[in-house]
Amino acid sequence: MNKNNRKEKKDNLNILKFIGPGLLVTVGFIDPGNWASNIAAGSGYGYTLLWMVTLSTIMLIILQHNAAHLGIVTGLCLSEAASRYINRTLKNVILVTAVAAAIATAMAEILGGAIALQMLFHIPIKVGSMLILVVVLFCEFTNAYKRIEKLIMLFVSLIGFCFLIEICMVKIDWGAAATGWVKPVFPSHAMPVIMSVLGAVVMPHNLFLHSEIIQSRKWNLKEEAVIQRQLKFEFKDTLFSMIIGWAINSAMILMAAATFYQRGENQVDDLTTAGNMLTPLLGNEATVIFAIALLLAGLSSSITAGMAGGTIFSGIFNKPYDIATKETRQGVLITMIPAALIILLIRSPFQGLIYSQMLLAVQLPITIFTQIYLTSSKKVMGKYANSTGLKMVLWVIAIVVTALNIGLFVTGF
Repeated sequence: MNKNNRKEKKDNLNILKFIGPGLLVTVGFIDPGNWASNIAAGSGYGYTLLWMVTLSTIMLIILQHNAAHLGIVTGLCLSEAASRYINRTLKNVILVTAVAAAIATAMAEILGGAIALQMLFHIPIKVGSMLILVVVLFCEFTNAYKRIEKLIMLFVSLIGFCFLIEICMVKIDWGAAATGWVKPVFPSHAMPVIMSVLGAVVMPHNLFLHSEIIQSRKWNLKEEAVIQRQLKFEFKDTLFSMIIGWAINSAMILMAAATFYQRGENQVDDLTTAGNMLTPLLGNEATVIFAIALLLAGLSSSITAGMAGGTIFSGIFNKPYDIATKETRQGVLITMIPAALIILLIRSPFQGLIYSQMLLAVQLPITIFTQIYLTSSKKVMGKYANSTGLKMVLWVIAIVVTALNIGLFVTGF
């Protein structure tokens, strides 16, 4: 018994060493695009769209674990595996659309950080976007992975703390919230917002990123016991991190619903307005906390978006993410620079955030079907290929995401 207790205690301590990759992915779905989607959902529809955060997070846990599973077992990221096991033409279509999704993601992240700078220091959005770009590229090209991971973990903690403070300042209808978390509702004209929430949580670039960064531990993939151990701890890391993301995303909708919707406000269509509107309702501190959290979210998620772009682009050449290589550096630049330039052409920053998330949702089925094919293949995964039950679950997720996309177009996107 004592021996078992010692083993359990050792395992509990070991899990702390493996927390990190999941949190890096988590920051991708508490990014400024999520802020826009969640605030639009809460201010326009109250607590009724909380179910989409719950459903999206459940799908995300399964998909992210599956993507990490690929990285652990094969030593390849999703992009590298596609290059190695899918014919060249189809592979290029898949990965080019994934790069486009990464650019859309990076645009939202940079834009969110710029909006925060405008709220805090009155810096024009276009100037702020260039400042965010410079800071992010500096972090990408000068920091080792481990240092970026620790930075992201700090940012995630601070963002969560900021929203905990915000939630304590408002009066939440917890009964309505509990119903909203589990009861699917499709309000009139809500499909674009529903799809943006889906795209903001289940993000294509995060599937590529997780399959890459999970390999940073430099495991010995030849030993069966090592693979089994990593799979065990990876799932705990993923589950822990995704639940944190679910809580923060839910907090955004709760805050928007309690602050704006219940007071009869129209759907909030500007993050700056959302922050300023909190001042008379919750006090000056609320707006400052909102802006600081938004800035942290913008910076940290911009870093992970750049890493994802570098991962996907390197994979096109069947090479892993390594900032010392030209393929990875080119991937980061191809992702971040066009994203910043697009911002210079946008008239409505908030709508830019919403539509960027919708684009992610539209690309998402392509990535999911690719992942299912690769992780279900015995040629790729050997005996670790998806079980029949897991394949069924993954196919259900793929069909649900595709059906929601069809619904988006049918309802008038």
